[in-house]
Amino acid sequence: MKGILTEISNMVKEFGSAPRFEEMPYRTLQDKGIAGPTSAHVIEEVHTPLNLAYITFTTGSSAFQNIVGVTYEEIPGRIKTSFSILDRIGLKSGDEVLITYPPLVNVFPGEALRKFGLKWSFLVRSSRDAFLAALYERKPKAVIGESSFIRAALEDAKNMGVMNELPKNLILLTAGTPLDLDLLPIAQNVLRATVHDLYGCQEFGWLTLDGIPLREDIQLLRGSVKGKPNLYELVVGGLPMGDSFPITESGHVCNMEGKIITYRRERSYPEYEVIVKATMLSSSVTLARLARTILRIKGRVVKISPDVIMNAPYTVLELKPDCYTCGNQQGFIIEGPVKTALFDDLARAQLDYQKNGKADPVWEKRN
Repeated sequence: MKGILTEISNMVKEFGSAPRFEEMPYRTLQDKGIAGPTSAHVIEEVHTPLNLAYITFTTGSSAFQNIVGVTYEEIPGRIKTSFSILDRIGLKSGDEVLITYPPLVNVFPGEALRKFGLKWSFLVRSSRDAFLAALYERKPKAVIGESSFIRAALEDAKNMGVMNELPKNLILLTAGTPLDLDLLPIAQNVLRATVHDLYGCQEFGWLTLDGIPLREDIQLLRGSVKGKPNLYELVVGGLPMGDSFPITESGHVCNMEGKIITYRRERSYPEYEVIVKATMLSSSVTLARLARTILRIKGRVVKISPDVIMNAPYTVLELKPDCYTCGNQQGFIIEGPVKTALFDDLARAQLDYQKNGKADPVWEKRN
């Protein structure tokens, strides 16, 4: 018997159905395209579930920073949206882009930038002087970054008398926070730059460019902020963003064709809950798991109607303010398949996860 265990001991060191630690797949910051410095984070290795394309995190502008999961089923839509952005602002394959905040790449994601053919780099340090040095040394075609940071750095360049040493005719793609309107004149004066305003989030990717929707499953619902009926909440794929904006015919400051004034964002209160009224799924167990999955990786509350229709031809969702704050108030009905595309992508991800499960025999879990 002892000889058998010795043989097993030697065997599992050489080969087996499960990997050794050294044999596990390894996804680095370089693989994700975000291998740049920030002063707001530490680098920590984690075990990432195989069912997620990658993990990232929220910005923390409305609450504590939370982990976000991005599924493989979402990647084609994010790539399509990213290509649309890069085409609209005039970038081409081979162009060099300077990114001031590495996690912004996760919103594209990095795979989209690679497939488009961009070359991108980061600052040596996350500081304004490092940004000016990178502009001077690398002379990028475009910059992607937070608008107030860029504005402050360009003011530094002007005050130091070095603005003439910087490259001209750049494209500034501002993202991550509401557009700092003071950037526009200083960007024109120092860099003769064209400024674009990109709005989105880590959970769902990029959603609007200069006030113009980037996805077919975007809707705007009136009156989601209490006491301000002229604001509209942005909903993507049937899931509410928690952000509301004014809509104006006069247009966005970066493009008069854009009607969503994203730089005047207000947080929605009360936030909508999502009620599933009909689903293409055949199993109520799978639907319940999907609701929990969306809460865990996207931070959106999804509930299931007691009379939900299973095996429906398309998804039907109701967005409703919570009854505690608003009482029994009428909600908004959103019908698929176009307007619930993101919700349906996550449903497919849940189904795929259940088919494959955990490929680890030491993890046994009874329902």
